[in-house]
Amino acid sequence: MTRKEKLIKRLWTRPKDFTWEEMRKLLAALGFEEVKTGKTSGSRRRFVNSSGVIISLHKPHPQNILKMYQIEQLINILNQEGLL
Repeated sequence: MTRKEKLIKRLWTRPKDFTWEEMRKLLAALGFEEVKTGKTSGSRRRFVNSSGVIISLHKPHPQNILKMYQIEQLINILNQEGLL
């Protein structure tokens, strides 16, 4: 099983400890790139793929763990786009 497949499987289980880095690796494997939105973008991060799909999330802080609503949002968007 590839790293991408492992991350997708882990995301589907809706873990309480899914990290920001795991999410970034998964999105990169699915063809998304992080878009810099200026020097004052704060904790808001945007990820865009070649089809123009935009995923916009707040980077969690001080912890590096995604909140459950962020995991649900990520699953919903990736599902709608047929990427999961």
